[in-house]
Amino acid sequence: MAGGAMAGGGDSFRALLRAANALLQQRRYHAALAVIKGFRNGAVYGAKIRAPHALVMTFLFKSGSLREKLRSIAQATYAHSRNLAYFVFTYKGLLAAQSRLQGKRIPFHSFLAACIGGWLVFGDNNPINSQIIMYLLSRILFGLSRLAVEKGYIPQPRQDPFPLLAALVWGTVLWLFEYHRGTLQPSLQASMTYLYEDSEVWHDLSDFLVYNKRTDSK
Repeated sequence: MAGGAMAGGGDSFRALLRAANALLQQRRYHAALAVIKGFRNGAVYGAKIRAPHALVMTFLFKSGSLREKLRSIAQATYAHSRNLAYFVFTYKGLLAAQSRLQGKRIPFHSFLAACIGGWLVFGDNNPINSQIIMYLLSRILFGLSRLAVEKGYIPQPRQDPFPLLAALVWGTVLWLFEYHRGTLQPSLQASMTYLYEDSEVWHDLSDFLVYNKRTDSK
């Protein structure tokens, strides 16, 4: 009896699996299913990107108990994963809706859908969203510069401009850190403090080579 019940349950599961796979092959549901998978991919990618970053930054620069640190890592990972999942869901949903209404897809659809998604999902000015927006901004500037050259709006540089860009970026960020520190994002301030200020202080070999700061009261 028990074996028959288990076999019946296995048959039901296989039938359900076949039905689900058949549904996934239906072209008419492709747009809706793509929105769902986009939500899944956004959640997974957000967690994969944020978890290791939060782990490193938390244990390098934050104080507190192990439990507090783990909670901070989990909260940051959840926020990044959730926001990216919501954004992909919103973007792909609006993209599909516009294409259906107009009968075709045009470049403006992507811009409008992403603008609405960005406003709704990433409009809150918090550390996670701020990092994501700054990450995208730097890549947008690079992309627009390359596009301007490709379209002929600006001439192709005769020499690689990257060395000049590197010099200006590092010169500017260190000037801001030294004299207008409050304008920089907190995690960047923490990184630069570790690199440029903590390296000015030591008491003996232990906090010169082994540790960054002494933990005792010697």
